[in-house]
Amino acid sequence: MPSQRFKKPFLEWVKLDRFAKIGNLMNQMTTEGPTSATAHLPSEGLASVEAEIVRACTDARRERSSVTLVAVSKTFDADAIVPVIAAGQRVFGENRVQEAKGKWPDLRTAHPGLALHLIGPLQSNKAKEAVALFDAIHSVDRPSICEALAKEIVRQDRRPELFVQINTGEEPQKAGIAPSDADDFIAACRGVYGLRISGLMCIPPADDAPAPHFALTAKIAKRNGLTQLSMGMSADFAIAIRFGATHVRVGSAIFGKR
Repeated sequence: MPSQRFKKPFLEWVKLDRFAKIGNLMNQMTTEGPTSATAHLPSEGLASVEAEIVRACTDARRERSSVTLVAVSKTFDADAIVPVIAAGQRVFGENRVQEAKGKWPDLRTAHPGLALHLIGPLQSNKAKEAVALFDAIHSVDRPSICEALAKEIVRQDRRPELFVQINTGEEPQKAGIAPSDADDFIAACRGVYGLRISGLMCIPPADDAPAPHFALTAKIAKRNGLTQLSMGMSADFAIAIRFGATHVRVGSAIFGKR
């Protein structure tokens, strides 16, 4: 694979002149952003997030149905999750295969029709369990994972939706493909491993404005013919929707602080 470092400065990739409204979006989010849920019930948090998604979709002139809310239930047990299911949420996200394996089979038996997404890093030796358990995997980011997933998809005859994770900030502690290597990696996923890649996922650096990272991810997706964008968490999902997010991963604004 090519080097995992940028060949060009970050701003050359993003081309901020095409996104002149970013500053205005940042100002709007100062007053409009979703509030973290620290003292309300998960079902109330869900209602608040849903209202914010509707508003963001309206502002972006998008249909509400174009955005999938992934309620991130990592570290929370069934007692916290069941009220959110009862309130109508059907798509949930977990960070770890083992944690999901311990609590979701029973929940899915009791509540048919739920979808489960893996949004955290995946180890090759967990690919078998991940393909069996998850409906979508948001963290495809290296050849060993591609090889393991391809093998299990064929063996199990089960095809979870796959997202390539892009490390837009090139943070060494964070998983994901460098933006400069994304095109080659996506091509390898398709041509070498036979994987059907649906979209891209990113997690902007905590101290950066998220909009340029969302814009860059959307640009990479467009030139690779990918329509799905997993972008945005509790603090910035409204911005992500304005930049084309099709999946927003929201945890603390629904379930409260961990």
